[in-house]
Amino acid sequence: MSLPRFLSVAPRVSSLVLALGLAACSAKPDSGPVVVSAIGEAPALADAAKGPLDPAARVLLDATAQGLVRFDASGQIEPGIAERWSVIDNGTSYIFRLREGEWPDGRTVTAAEVVKLLRHQLASTSRNVLAPFLTAIDEIVEMTPEVIEIRLKRPRPDLLKLFAQPELAVFRIAPPGGSGPYRIVAQRGDVVRLRPAFDPSRAADDDSAEPPADATVKLIGERAAKAIARFEAQLSTAVLGGSFADWPIVLETRIAPINRRFDPAAGLFGMAITRREGVLSDPANRAAIARSIDRAGFTSAISPEWASTTQLLPDQLDSAAAPALAAWTQPLAPGEPTPRARIYAWRAANPGDIHLKVALPAGPGATILYGYVAGALLSLGIVPERVAADAPADLRLIDEVAPYDSARWYVARACQPCSGAALLAIEAARDADSPRLRSQQIAAADAALASDVAFIPLARPLRWSLVSIQLKAWTANPRAWHPLNHLRSDTN
Repeated sequence: MSLPRFLSVAPRVSSLVLALGLAACSAKPDSGPVVVSAIGEAPALADAAKGPLDPAARVLLDATAQGLVRFDASGQIEPGIAERWSVIDNGTSYIFRLREGEWPDGRTVTAAEVVKLLRHQLASTSRNVLAPFLTAIDEIVEMTPEVIEIRLKRPRPDLLKLFAQPELAVFRIAPPGGSGPYRIVAQRGDVVRLRPAFDPSRAADDDSAEPPADATVKLIGERAAKAIARFEAQLSTAVLGGSFADWPIVLETRIAPINRRFDPAAGLFGMAITRREGVLSDPANRAAIARSIDRAGFTSAISPEWASTTQLLPDQLDSAAAPALAAWTQPLAPGEPTPRARIYAWRAANPGDIHLKVALPAGPGATILYGYVAGALLSLGIVPERVAADAPADLRLIDEVAPYDSARWYVARACQPCSGAALLAIEAARDADSPRLRSQQIAAADAALASDVAFIPLARPLRWSLVSIQLKAWTANPRAWHPLNHLRSDTN
């Protein structure tokens, strides 16, 4: 078996590819347990209240600890801990009836515990990434040992989509664990073996029997090059969590097109202006930079099917107006200075070299993006410097899938920082007591962000998976989320 061609892209994985390739000669990809590589660090159970979760940690948390509701294979809401729910009082009260469930130690899940754990995630000290978008929650209360109520200060139609996210899974801190749908049965390094959890509501007479091999899942957290090599060697059945940064590696393999899957992901992909000093203190200069980036050239260099964009909102969503278009997206008016002339005029009034730090993730796709951003900056007489994704920077890539379908998420995430007018509108949209006022404030925030040039849109998030044909239940969806219990039709 010949070695994959992407060794020139990732030479450090050559020995791994060789080992996997030799082993794959006798592999039977259509039988045995599901083996999934999640691009990221080693999977580990983590408390979302302590901060953002690594992609592999999100997959593991979703597999072992479900929320009140969950996402199914197509990104739609399905029951989780709650077997059913109702919405009353004009959308300000959500009542959930819990189904029978067990913690890993066999104790029954109770409403009191669910209330306590959800309050922990939404506490004022919580660093849960979803907490800022759940400020409409007034209180979470236990009504009976099987029923809880979430009371809102104002209606939020997308509440269930937020509660379906892994960050709001009902996760017990000590000992760590949740109520399924899987249990961890073994963990070694970056590999976790999972088996279906005991479900009291669906238990068969012989509930202690070992589940069949096809029902178990081996979850591996690893960097993209290793995950892709493993899949090409037919030693895994899926790779989840792919982004633009790693896609060029896939293009250098012999993985068949039928195994390359894309999600119609909705979200943000662009450069946030994170430090408004020097040349970036002037909106006209920020607009000059935005205009100079060849976004269409960049996206086509990654994938000819990946479309670029110049607007913040993908659609109108719940805004009162169509997505705002910044002035820099229009052709230059007669006599209007070119971007280069504008920056050079600023330099004449502010002598000295201009240096900007650009924060990007690792990966060949990110290197391609840096080439286009750096080329634009150099054309304006600005010296670029690439820094790590989490390092202090002037421009920072935001590449995120929207957790729910509200334009407020987009404007709030794009404000890093933004003008006072935009910030006031974002806060007013959060506190609005009617859908009409909320939509008006969102439209005002979108327009203010466009005028302020606080964010430079480039495209929509690119999300890909590698999927064996045996995983027939895998379904593309706007959330770009693929629960382990929905990868095969016989393991739902």
